[in-house]
Amino acid sequence: MEWHSDIDTDMRRGVLYALLAAVLFGASTPFAKLLLTDTPPVLLAGLLYGGSGMGLGIWLGVRGRLQPHRRPPSVPWRRSEILCFGGAVAAGGVLGPAMLMAGLQRMPASTAALLLNMEGVFSALLAWLVFRENIDRRILIGILAIIAGGVLLAWPQRVALGGGGGAAWVAVACACWAMDNNLTRKVSAADPVVIAALKGLIAGAVDLGIAAALGAHWPAGPRILAAALVGLAGYGVSLALFVLALRHLGAARTGAYFSTAPFIGVAASLLLFRQMPGMIFWIAALLMGAGVGLHLTENHAHPHIHSRMRHVHTHVHDQHHQHEHDFEWVGREPHRHEHFHLPLTHSHVHYPDIHHRHEH
Repeated sequence: MEWHSDIDTDMRRGVLYALLAAVLFGASTPFAKLLLTDTPPVLLAGLLYGGSGMGLGIWLGVRGRLQPHRRPPSVPWRRSEILCFGGAVAAGGVLGPAMLMAGLQRMPASTAALLLNMEGVFSALLAWLVFRENIDRRILIGILAIIAGGVLLAWPQRVALGGGGGAAWVAVACACWAMDNNLTRKVSAADPVVIAALKGLIAGAVDLGIAAALGAHWPAGPRILAAALVGLAGYGVSLALFVLALRHLGAARTGAYFSTAPFIGVAASLLLFRQMPGMIFWIAALLMGAGVGLHLTENHAHPHIHSRMRHVHTHVHDQHHQHEHDFEWVGREPHRHEHFHLPLTHSHVHYPDIHHRHEH
């Protein structure tokens, strides 16, 4: 088997992006719980996403002035990409946050944070069953371990809240985000900051409109600012990093690494609310941790064929990017432009990134 150091670097970079996204999102859960004390769930979801969209939009303007060479080329999205992005905004930007806020009203923040591991499970199942992403035995066993932990964690909530309560709301939120993850994977070659900013602005506007129609009472100015900042970090920057991870790892693997987010949320919840979870909590955490560990130690390699492809993304001239330029190039890397990939057959360790979405 031939080893490609550039692929190894991309995979490590993707893992780092996913873990950083998990840290930011996981830490945002208990802070959102604090903000729910005087803010309705749909309104808070709108403030979180609106804050992320506005904050990233400001950064795009600043970046455009400071780094004009980073401006993406004017290559229009295909109709299928527009539809996928619209579905991702609806599922992950509008429905998901509202469901999570509703769940946080009905259960402890630490339990909700750990139950968010189900997002990785749902993402992997959708990637495998619907979007035909390769999942081997190790990944499947990891999924089952995470499911077992999630069921064990949710069972006491079902008894206490009469039929699921907060756990059911969080599970629906995870299913929405799983659909979001798989649809966003289709457009992950685009600028991740642009994707996250657009999703934040669109989803924030929709959620705020729904909240206004329901007559929601707006909190004080400092609360609005706090929600916007939490949204910028936990939803905006986290989403941009998550899109980068999707580009390198695919939906199932990125979802698995992102499953570490609940553990970050648990740690933050314990510090903020001084909650001491019981034995079931730690058994569930052990099962989920084992499932994530199986994902982390995957080693997938086989001979595969790259078909001819044309797309746009930031890249360097590595093993998969040996192409000519139809413009004057000064040697700056990484750089971004529309480019072609010629057919290529080889073998190396890889994940289902934007260049390895092949049949098995």
